[in-house]
Amino acid sequence: MSAPGPLPRKAVILARGLGTRMRARDDGALLAPEQSAVADQGLKAMIPVGRPFLDYLLGALAGAGFSDVCLVVAPEHDAIRERYTGEVVPSRVRIDFAVQERPSGTAGAVLAAESFAGAEPFLVLNGDNYYPVEVLAALRRVSPPAIAGFSRAGLLRDGQIPPERIARYALLDVGSDGTLRRIVEKPDAAAEQALRSAPVSMNCSLLTPAIFDACRRVAPSPRGELELPLAIQYAIDNMGMRVRVVPVDAPVLDLSHRADIPAVASRLAHLKVNL
Repeated sequence: MSAPGPLPRKAVILARGLGTRMRARDDGALLAPEQSAVADQGLKAMIPVGRPFLDYLLGALAGAGFSDVCLVVAPEHDAIRERYTGEVVPSRVRIDFAVQERPSGTAGAVLAAESFAGAEPFLVLNGDNYYPVEVLAALRRVSPPAIAGFSRAGLLRDGQIPPERIARYALLDVGSDGTLRRIVEKPDAAAEQALRSAPVSMNCSLLTPAIFDACRRVAPSPRGELELPLAIQYAIDNMGMRVRVVPVDAPVLDLSHRADIPAVASRLAHLKVNL
């Protein structure tokens, strides 16, 4: 179902992460000195892959029709602020910033952007993933709330995420009416077998302001974090939220580890970025 009235214009990029995996030493990753220096800081969104990785994601959002973007950052992320308030001032998207004071989880990051979102629906996506423009545009055209459900084959086709990493991603248990029943985080072998044809979550969702109440109410995960997938599940189970799953057959680029950097740079090399 297409979204009635004006299409959503706001997007929230979660760029607060600590980058622990990116900081980890990897002697097999062949990086340029400037790439290695930024990886040492764990600042994945700013890793140079031709130009800073975040430039490509912002360009994709602009190409999909989003005009207002909030970057959720840490207090010490001055490099991101300087990039988009001084070095490059985008003309196709307006950039706002929200500070997540401590790394309390992705639901906490979303809560940091509550004043930015206001009463409007908004897209939320990872700051270390590149999603194709057509995927972002497809989500923008549906009635929120909705979540992109990626096929395993699509993620593997011309992507750079290894199958064993994809096997650890959350699976989406979809009802016969196309709505989300469960988000199965870190599926074990039994769950993966039961949901072997289920779409994969890449944390790309079009949400409504109702999610903020769920983010406040959800219990911490076993890791002690407030996590957005658990907040979405809470909203489904306790608040009557119906989340449509939008089928997607396309790859996503993932910049989680140092070894990802050369492959991501190669796949983005042909893209012209217009901010």
